[in-house]
Amino acid sequence: MQTDTMAGQLTGKLWRLAGGAPEALEQLSFRHPAAQLPSQFQVGALASATIGAQALAAAQFWRMRGGRLQTVSLDQRHALAIFRSERYLLIDGKPPADPWSPIAGYYQAGDGRWVQLHTNFPHHRDGVLRVLQCAGNRAAVAAAIAGWQASELDARLAQEGMVAALVRSPDEWLAHPQAAAIAALPLFEIERVAASAPELPRSDPLRPLSGVRVLDLSRVIAAPVAGRTLAQHGAEVLAIGAAHLPNIPTLVIDNGRGKRAAQLDLRSEAGRQRLRELIRGADVFLHAYRPGALAAHGFSSEALQALRPGLVEVRLSAYGDAGPWAGRRGFDSLVQSATGIAWEEGQAAGSEQPGKLPCQALDHATGYLAAFCAMTALQRRATEGGGWRVRVSLAQTGRWLQSLPRLADGLQYADLSQAEVDQWRQAMASSYGEISAIAPAEQMSETPPHFDLPPSALDAYEASWQQAR
Repeated sequence: MQTDTMAGQLTGKLWRLAGGAPEALEQLSFRHPAAQLPSQFQVGALASATIGAQALAAAQFWRMRGGRLQTVSLDQRHALAIFRSERYLLIDGKPPADPWSPIAGYYQAGDGRWVQLHTNFPHHRDGVLRVLQCAGNRAAVAAAIAGWQASELDARLAQEGMVAALVRSPDEWLAHPQAAAIAALPLFEIERVAASAPELPRSDPLRPLSGVRVLDLSRVIAAPVAGRTLAQHGAEVLAIGAAHLPNIPTLVIDNGRGKRAAQLDLRSEAGRQRLRELIRGADVFLHAYRPGALAAHGFSSEALQALRPGLVEVRLSAYGDAGPWAGRRGFDSLVQSATGIAWEEGQAAGSEQPGKLPCQALDHATGYLAAFCAMTALQRRATEGGGWRVRVSLAQTGRWLQSLPRLADGLQYADLSQAEVDQWRQAMASSYGEISAIAPAEQMSETPPHFDLPPSALDAYEASWQQAR
């Protein structure tokens, strides 16, 4: 591995933090390690490192199961393409409808400070309009926000359970109690939380995760990317949603590749009982519920381990499990605004308005980190036994990105060309039509990652396991 590149250095750090064998890094190589998207942040290296680390973990787990030693290589420009795969999705040759709400985005409050609204889900949009007491168009929203102090609006929307963020400078964020709480946390946590016997999947290891069952209770990008990544290595991934929960079709399709989708209503005892039965047969339980929210339905970490000794719980949140914002709702772009990333990008562009990363880099990186940690925990379960809990967050990933040196003239980097993007596409027939989407970025010499299933409608399957044990 090229340890003299930023991608190599970051991958080495991830591998050491997870306790991986150093010699395994020799099997990983990068192409075009200087590739970037227009940004002063090291988004290219972040993409290569997180994708490369999880691919190497898959290769190592397969070897533990009796597979051959294999090499892993990664083109950083391909990695950047899949880091914004949702942008490149085509259905029957055409892009899907724009999922972005017309009133989402940045607004200047009466004190000159900027606030970002995230209103892509209808109940979030309606809640914001209720607080602002205005019509649902940009002009009316802008006029209403101009009558607020930015910090007061930020606090009020959070109190109402809405998703918004005051745009802070990096120094302002570092002075915030939540920043201090995150600073006390590692980049990710892989923690043994219960005792059980060592365990390996019992099926023939045709692929790294053959025979591994994953329950995916997540929406939008970060955690669904983790589930999609486990699916591309052969896991049986069952995505559980509910009819009353909103979704964004573009993301359902792009991140639903390789998964079967079913619905359960956890507000009902019947739904909760069916989920308990699924957990008893699972290996990995992946979710992005805010801390405490899933426990309110009876699925705390302790309850999960009681239902299924040896379970690997993977918990993803916006702002981490500690600090005053542990329960705060958030999305990638909001974390960028709250932590100073949007402020820095705006300053680098010489703009009075906030900027943003050239992709949802915190979402994608955290999703690949979650998959990496899940496979690391499965490997530890095989050797040490035990039930495991993984914790990652967008804000912790953002802190890592902010710790890296900035790129001089980073906004001058060339974007990906259409010809580049097209060479990394793969097509598959689905109930939505013919899907054209970005293929997995890593090249693995013995077990090439691929999707066995196209994305499905959210209620297309029964909530049951398919592969026999």
